[in-house]
Amino acid sequence: MTSQNVQPNNSRSTEIELRNVSQSFGDQHVLRDVSLSVKKGETMVLIGESGCGKSVTMKLMMTLLEPSSGNVHWMGRPVEDYSPQEFQKERLRFGYLFQGAALFDSLNVFENVAFGLRQNQDLSESDIGQIVIERLREVGLPDSVCLKKPVELSGGMKKRVGLARALALTPDVIFYDEPTTGLDPIMSDVINELILQIRSHRPVTSIVVTHDMRTVQKVADRVAMFYPLIRLQPDESQIVFEGTSFDAFNSDDPRVHQFVRGEAGERIQELAV
Repeated sequence: MTSQNVQPNNSRSTEIELRNVSQSFGDQHVLRDVSLSVKKGETMVLIGESGCGKSVTMKLMMTLLEPSSGNVHWMGRPVEDYSPQEFQKERLRFGYLFQGAALFDSLNVFENVAFGLRQNQDLSESDIGQIVIERLREVGLPDSVCLKKPVELSGGMKKRVGLARALALTPDVIFYDEPTTGLDPIMSDVINELILQIRSHRPVTSIVVTHDMRTVQKVADRVAMFYPLIRLQPDESQIVFEGTSFDAFNSDDPRVHQFVRGEAGERIQELAV
């Protein structure tokens, strides 16, 4: 199964949008005047060198960070316009797969997947159990894994349990932070296939941060490449590419070409400095 890499349907509503967003941490400037929109139902993949602001962008989209300047919009509405009750309800539409799965070590697999349901839903234990089993099966894990602790799981199994937990509340938007990092090529492809299967089974919007070009080629509807501010002129956009993965791999911009093909080029000279 592969992404079709078709041009996004511009008639679809915008799920999440950053408008002229900048982010700094003290004297460290990470994002500068970034504008980016994600359409409802599409898979947007964010790529770029380490430290160029990809994960920060994802956290801003989720409002885990507040921008230094600019605005975040959900479904066309500024986040700051939501009442506290509306904000909490909207946040529950988001699922998040952390880079390291971020499972609770003291809880077994069942309790990890059930955690959000117990915190945010008024459900019977019977209903919670049914949802947990369904979500584990959806990511290809057997019922027998339920009583295992995270320490007993392989890296790939931890990722899948984390994904099952993200799916438990039936999110409309899923954020994937480096979903294949630390996995062997086969398990990486399993995760990529799960991303595609989840999208095919439900009308979900996906935002993926990755350095894995196989993930980019397989799952992306649209790709945005960020570039470190230190390498840009003051008037240059920090997003140096936005389009399909096919276009990214055929870009004549040397910055994009070198990154997606893993070619050091003149950057090798920096090692001698």
